Amino acid sequence: MMGTTVAYLLLIVTLGAFGYVGFSSSSRADLDSDAYLSARGTQSWNRIGLSLFASGMGAWVLLTPSEVAYYGGFWDVMGYAISASTPFLLLAYVGPMIRDRLPDGVTLADYARERLGRRMQVYVGAISILYMFTFLFAEFTAIGKVMEELVGVEPIVPMVLVGVVTAAYTSYGGLPASLGTDRAQAFAILLLVTALLAFLFGADLSQLIDDSKAYNTDDDWSIGSMSYTGSLQSGIALVVAITAAEMFSQGNWQRAWASKDDEALKLGSLFAAALAFPLVFVMGFLGTVAAGQGGVEDASVAFFHLVGESGTLIVAAFVVLVVSLVCSSTDTLQNAIVASVSRDISEGKMGLRNARIFTVSMIPLAIYLATGPTLLGFTFDSLSVFGIFLFADLLAAATVAPVLLTLWDRVSSRGALLGCLAGIASIVAYGIVEPPSGYEGFSQHFRYLLHPTGGSIPASEGGLTNLWPFVSAILGSTVVTVSGSYALPDE
Repeated sequence: MMGTTVAYLLLIVTLGAFGYVGFSSSSRADLDSDAYLSARGTQSWNRIGLSLFASGMGAWVLLTPSEVAYYGGFWDVMGYAISASTPFLLLAYVGPMIRDRLPDGVTLADYARERLGRRMQVYVGAISILYMFTFLFAEFTAIGKVMEELVGVEPIVPMVLVGVVTAAYTSYGGLPASLGTDRAQAFAILLLVTALLAFLFGADLSQLIDDSKAYNTDDDWSIGSMSYTGSLQSGIALVVAITAAEMFSQGNWQRAWASKDDEALKLGSLFAAALAFPLVFVMGFLGTVAAGQGGVEDASVAFFHLVGESGTLIVAAFVVLVVSLVCSSTDTLQNAIVASVSRDISEGKMGLRNARIFTVSMIPLAIYLATGPTLLGFTFDSLSVFGIFLFADLLAAATVAPVLLTLWDRVSSRGALLGCLAGIASIVAYGIVEPPSGYEGFSQHFRYLLHPTGGSIPASEGGLTNLWPFVSAILGSTVVTVSGSYALPDE
């Protein structure tokens, strides 16, 4: 294993390189508040594609696809891979429509306000901030886990170093800095992932395939085999949940307006989707390999059991890779959260100086939550990084249909707001009709709000995720938005 001193040095050098790129990218830009949050009309299709890919592929890609596969089998692998690309495919289709209707926007909630008024903007903005901040501290959790597993360092150290560096260049340069580092990080991710996968697959491909088909004999919870096809509903649930949630990732919408034109946005989004799908699929496939080779104590780091006692060069490549992944997502999330607070909550009154202060001030809280504290009886030690994402995904699923229905000319502000509330109520209704097993009392009906799986992983032999809370949220919100818009039209 690589020594901790060398690991720290490599970590600092990599962060220093990204910091230099971030400061250099923003120093060439004439920044006002709009440029800081939108970099409006400056990015070609290939830059947009690389930026969407890099900012979407955080350190989670080394953890959650393998964990999902470890528990769920073939359709969970496929569902997670599809869900990595569908947000970009949806952006390619919906993004130009929203850009054309609101040329001076920055966030999706900007468009919600244009169509549905201030209350809906605040609601969508609040959901977006909750989702993105959950994503942010999950990324810090992820790099802490990965660096501890790889080189035995204390998790808090890489968390703090990444937080300090990304907050420094993002607070200084805003979205232009994030876009500049995304390109460097995308190339680093593609190069290193290709090299590392060539190393793994070059060892014994036929053995890897055999292991992926085998069933885990050491872990009763794990049904992770590419031969197992009983997880179709779970795979669909992943697509529905993650696609809905990613619509609230304002980093994607910032890049919609940063694109030079509609064609650049469309081609860039398709490019990002083409890069994301195979990467996540292969990482999921390797999770089934780990399951086939036997049980692991922590399924979220199942992938790293395949690496084993690799040489220093391989471990060094992983260190650079995980730093590239986590920086590419955290700088995007920092600027996107600031954009949503500035535009959607403070109604554009934050100002550039306060935006920079807010960018820095959110990092200590995110790192603190990533350490797994207990606050007011709630422990931030979700079953895994995947569990953190699922919670945010469910909230987004309850809201996405009313927001997308703003593209329908007859949607009303009151109908859409009622639809959002109905999405959450529909999850409770599903809990009343099909209460989760193993729980009793009135509170069991509300359990799906906090635990979409019903409170256990895996949810059942049908896979890792329960499809129906997400379907209930989307159907309920859609029906009430449409019917409410007819019953309560805007005057």
